[in-house]
Amino acid sequence: MKQFISSGIWVKPKSLVAAIVCTIALIQFGFSTAYAADQDKGLTIAKERKARDKGWQDTTADVQMILKNAQGDQSSRVMRMKTLEVANDGDKGLTIFDEPLDVKGTVFLSYSHIQGDDDQWLYLPALKRVKRISSRNKSGPFMGSEFSYEDLSSFEVEKYHFRYLRDESVDGQPCFVVEQVPIDKMSGYTKIIVWIDKAEYRPIKTEYYDRKKALLKTLTLTDYKQYLNHYWRALTLEMVNHQTGKSTVLKTSNIDFKTGLSERDFNKNIMTRMR
Repeated sequence: MKQFISSGIWVKPKSLVAAIVCTIALIQFGFSTAYAADQDKGLTIAKERKARDKGWQDTTADVQMILKNAQGDQSSRVMRMKTLEVANDGDKGLTIFDEPLDVKGTVFLSYSHIQGDDDQWLYLPALKRVKRISSRNKSGPFMGSEFSYEDLSSFEVEKYHFRYLRDESVDGQPCFVVEQVPIDKMSGYTKIIVWIDKAEYRPIKTEYYDRKKALLKTLTLTDYKQYLNHYWRALTLEMVNHQTGKSTVLKTSNIDFKTGLSERDFNKNIMTRMR
């Protein structure tokens, strides 16, 4: 039995089925090719972002942390931060809390890694002991803020799958919008969407999606300043939790580069002696 199709040609049903299957295959191939191209572009953007922030060696900075609850009540903390760039691995970071009195002397130490779990420890003066942060707890809040322990790791290209989504402006700045999917199954996020400005490849805005694929938090980075005629740092970071109504602002000042820090300044054994 023959069948008449819109082109006016009589074909056998088997030929019609074959034509439909072929068309579907071509469509799927087109989608697959476009998806792969978006992945390549996303990875290229991520690599350029990382490449533009290499060679700074180490930094020190003063940071004010402002915590705001859903009712608008605020509290503030003051801390010092030190960071060390490590060749062929992630950065090392040391945070010392100075104010208020109830957190004074608290120390956080982080070793970010290109692959595998990061190493993180927290020294609590009241307990007089160093507590290791397990990979299962890295999605938990850092010192009651809206930043998680996971958020405090350095950006490493090897830890994500990337995909370019679109071009979009943020406050008049043309940006690439890139999706980052964590490779680590223990991550607290199913995906992270980052707006990266096209001129300097700086992150301008980041959206974090929880394990249920719902929007959890948005990080906005503003007040960028360039150091050593090369390195950009955002002096104000605001993390808003859309599910709780809470937010945390980090205000950075007195940033110094290439201060002479070394591996020994980030040794776990010094955490109990930091002042």
